[in-house]
Amino acid sequence: MSKKQSFYIQNDLITLFILFAAVSLLAVYNAQQLEQYNQNFVLKQIIWFTVGIGIVAALQYFDLDQMYKASVYVYIFGVLLLAVLLVSPVSIAEPVNGAKSWFTLPGFSLQPAEFTKMSTVLYIAAIINRHKEKFVVSTIKSDLLLLIKILAITALPVALIMRQPDFGTSMVYLFVCGMLIILSGVSWKIIGTLVASISAFGGAVLAFIVRFPDIAKEMVGSGNAYQIDRILTWFNPEQQAPDATFNFDRAHMALGSGQLFGKGMGSLQVATPEAQTDFIFSVIGESFGFIGSALVIFLYFMLLYKLVTLGLNMYKHSPFGSYLCFGFMSILLIHVFQNVGMNLGIMPITGIPLLLISYGGSSVLSTMIGLGLIYRVAVEHSIQNDYLFK
Repeated sequence: MSKKQSFYIQNDLITLFILFAAVSLLAVYNAQQLEQYNQNFVLKQIIWFTVGIGIVAALQYFDLDQMYKASVYVYIFGVLLLAVLLVSPVSIAEPVNGAKSWFTLPGFSLQPAEFTKMSTVLYIAAIINRHKEKFVVSTIKSDLLLLIKILAITALPVALIMRQPDFGTSMVYLFVCGMLIILSGVSWKIIGTLVASISAFGGAVLAFIVRFPDIAKEMVGSGNAYQIDRILTWFNPEQQAPDATFNFDRAHMALGSGQLFGKGMGSLQVATPEAQTDFIFSVIGESFGFIGSALVIFLYFMLLYKLVTLGLNMYKHSPFGSYLCFGFMSILLIHVFQNVGMNLGIMPITGIPLLLISYGGSSVLSTMIGLGLIYRVAVEHSIQNDYLFK
């Protein structure tokens, strides 16, 4: 990064990050006060944020052209990392809750699927940009070709993640893929046909699971039967055993007990499983009430708004940078919707964290990589505007 570029400080992104980091540390601190935990999650979270800031700073030494050229190699590395995880011995890749999703290294664990999200977005953004340059005037044939490219790029990491198995993370990839297909300008005739087909298939699968749960469990195997239980609990909780709805009940109890203004710091009374990660939003609701929860949602709205406006404004200068913004926006959107939704009971329970707030090394670092890329896009947008008005 040149001396001139170093003056293009993005105060809005920095301010939003500071606010999210503050909320995260307060919420994680409250979560670890519960008697079920005896770890200092706050200290670890500070370490992850600090490392993440270093990553953001390092990424500013690469411009968008360099990222564009390196995207295919970053994508290949991410896919290879997922493949190596599957064949790694238990000594360095121990299954957790039936899923072989982490490298368990001395002192910390690493989840490759979190990092591969951004490498996949990076490569899809490059492919869309390259396709648009080649096919200036789009046709049904060229749009179908672009659709196949995006689906193929997404299918490879999804197939490897499903082998772990990690259904929740796979759905994140598919959602991001769908958003980028829509935003890439593919014909609505193709998108409509695709959406109708997926909706019909998804509806049929859901109806089959609800109608024949035992057969569905046999089909997915005993190791994945819990996923069927989660769908049944979400779809029809009143007919499930009390222990099946335990997580839902505790999250609702925590959120409801916070009322309007919350109980304050260090006053949690409802112990929720994985409070520092999956159910961090219920901790926020109990600690800071409806007002605090609404302010957190508003923070996400501001960040999503920034990503959308930056993507739209950047398109004329760099379509690649624009699609990077839209891709990261899609990741953030599905994580917030799913995590908050499962805390409220309107979405099935998955292990998807609330990005920028939930505790976790892999999720924090991968999100900081995304923020680093977006920060670079914002810097180059500022540079382009500066040149434009000189």
